[in-house]
Amino acid sequence: MTKKMLLVLAILMFACTGLFAQTPGNNTVQGHWVPISAGFSMAIASSLCGLAQGKAIASAVEGMARNPGAAKAIQLAMLIGLAFIESLALYTLLIIFVKVV
Repeated sequence: MTKKMLLVLAILMFACTGLFAQTPGNNTVQGHWVPISAGFSMAIASSLCGLAQGKAIASAVEGMARNPGAAKAIQLAMLIGLAFIESLALYTLLIIFVKVV
């Protein structure tokens, strides 16, 4: 039973590729919306990065206030976390430059 399903799936995959083909001259609508969607994606990524960084800093400061002896370890973990959070906005900006330009 599974071999038949895999065969049908393979046939459908190869048969349907022509359905999704796009003609070369039919990209005017897509070209119009790319910069607009890029702006929205950068706005969403930047706002979520700001919210995440604020929450991370608030939690780290609260943790340092509760346990001053672990301040160095908390600070190091916070800085690594902030770098990962900031990388989201940088990757979004990189994708926008690749797609728009």
